[in-house]
Amino acid sequence: MTLATCEALFGGKVDPELIENGLLKWFRARRIRGAGSSTTKALRDLAAGCHWALAGSKGEHSAGNGAAMRIAPLAFFVDLDSPEGRRMIRDVCRITHHNDEAYVGAVATALAIRSAARSAEPASLSEIASSLPDSVVRDRLLSLASFEAASIDDAAGRTGTSGFVAESVPLALFAGRQALTIGFAEMIRQVIMVGGDTDTIASIAGQIAGASMGLSGLPSELIHRLPEKELMMNSAQRLVEVPVFG
Repeated sequence: MTLATCEALFGGKVDPELIENGLLKWFRARRIRGAGSSTTKALRDLAAGCHWALAGSKGEHSAGNGAAMRIAPLAFFVDLDSPEGRRMIRDVCRITHHNDEAYVGAVATALAIRSAARSAEPASLSEIASSLPDSVVRDRLLSLASFEAASIDDAAGRTGTSGFVAESVPLALFAGRQALTIGFAEMIRQVIMVGGDTDTIASIAGQIAGASMGLSGLPSELIHRLPEKELMMNSAQRLVEVPVFG
């Protein structure tokens, strides 16, 4: 999902319709694996002709983490501090998740990734929380902010590890910061060990850690084992050649 979003940005324009088309292209080619129920339903509706602004799941059961998991590339292409940038994040989220908590989780993830890319150390959880609207995601981040010396396992016991965005996104942001002290591979291992929605939590945590550490800081033995390494490297190279915001 993140790679499909990257491809949709190769032209240098952030447009929900282009991102929808990119996701739909991957879905029809059966290249999307492990999608949650909200994302799968939205993609099926899109394939049936539904407009992107109406496809996203609604209601209390639509606060999943799928939008936050794929939002990373937009951290470099929209002004996250402007009303226009926030509206764009909301629109892109609504392709699959028409839910305020899902939107806040995506904003939190994008803020963490932007901070990690700009500084040697990602912004603290309290700093990120201060830029978010009132939400369960923000409350959970604040509850972890004074808990940052704890282990990932302890943090998981405090937040939960399900696909509910208010559990997985705060835990992922916590874990992403931990990589700077315990190492990338160990961080991923610990995220997997706590169980729950491990693929998305590890994906978001890895995005944050990767933005901070850079390619040279990641374990080469893991990079060589990537099943689609060439595709990922090519996509990354094309994306960095696109003019970004700020």
